[in-house]
Amino acid sequence: MRPNRMSAVAASAAFVCLSLPATAQWLDYPTPGIPRLPNGRPNLSAPAPRTADGKPDLSGIWRGGGPSYRFNIAQDLKPEDIQPWAEALFQERVRDSRKESPLARCLPVSIPFHNAFNLTRIVQTPGLMVILYESPNSPHRTVFTDGRPLPKDPNPTWLGYSVGRWEGDTMVVDSAGFNDRTWLDSAGHPQTESLRITERLHRRDFGHMDFQMTIDDPKVFTKPFTIKMERLLEPDTEILEDVCENERDAPHMSGGNQLRLTPEVLSKYVGVYEFAPGRDAVVTLVGDSLFVQGVNQPRLPLLPQSETTFMSTATPDGFQFVKDAQGTVTHLIRLDGTDQLKATRKR
Repeated sequence: MRPNRMSAVAASAAFVCLSLPATAQWLDYPTPGIPRLPNGRPNLSAPAPRTADGKPDLSGIWRGGGPSYRFNIAQDLKPEDIQPWAEALFQERVRDSRKESPLARCLPVSIPFHNAFNLTRIVQTPGLMVILYESPNSPHRTVFTDGRPLPKDPNPTWLGYSVGRWEGDTMVVDSAGFNDRTWLDSAGHPQTESLRITERLHRRDFGHMDFQMTIDDPKVFTKPFTIKMERLLEPDTEILEDVCENERDAPHMSGGNQLRLTPEVLSKYVGVYEFAPGRDAVVTLVGDSLFVQGVNQPRLPLLPQSETTFMSTATPDGFQFVKDAQGTVTHLIRLDGTDQLKATRKR
């Protein structure tokens, strides 16, 4: 396996959701038609290729540009932007260590997750695009670009029904017809059959794509919201088959430890903690769950292990709050494997 290929999701300390694809011979094989610099490396700043009809050719293998969003699609939202029932379900899934996650059960995951995770191959033809994901169970999508509209009453499916159109040099993809069985992210935000997704893809040069995704699910969120990412072309490689068979372990998944701390206790930990100048971690409280963000961490919920120690629900990191003799929280210790990083509370 190439050392920079991320092929698994760190789900929780309780289980690993994905299998690891095996190394394949065709990795590092030069991709034909790639413009090269004098040193032989791909020239990612070369002009974007175009098809015979003059439209940008989006074909290629692209790396997802927003890895943090696969952990928490709502990390930029305010609490009032999420419907109360959806926030309650999300927090319940966090407390249960996401035992019922589609990832843990080898079921398909959502388009927003795929868009932020790992590699994607786009194959563009005059009447449709095919999108292949290096992700659990190697899923694919068909985007019809032949002028047809979205069906008015589609049969709900895991990845929905997608149609695309050109707005200048930007491909706009509208998707609907989703079921309510998958999660928008690995943290546990739900989706319903009312979900609509609009993706905007603009290949601004050979190796860089501006990507926007608008999520509109009025039963889950109080308003639509848009995520912006940059995707990078990954030439001279291939996507790998990814087969999930971890459902055999499902009977042994016990979920969270069911430890609950009151908001009064958790509120003592809210604040800004400084690991080094310019490197802060921000701890916030939503309902009865703590969230941490910063130091290369997206905004993630924390699962309590004791009154002062917590575990990230999406990475292997642990967090310990340190009190002085008067019971005031003065420090935060991030436990990263065998390393311990100490942060002083600023406020």
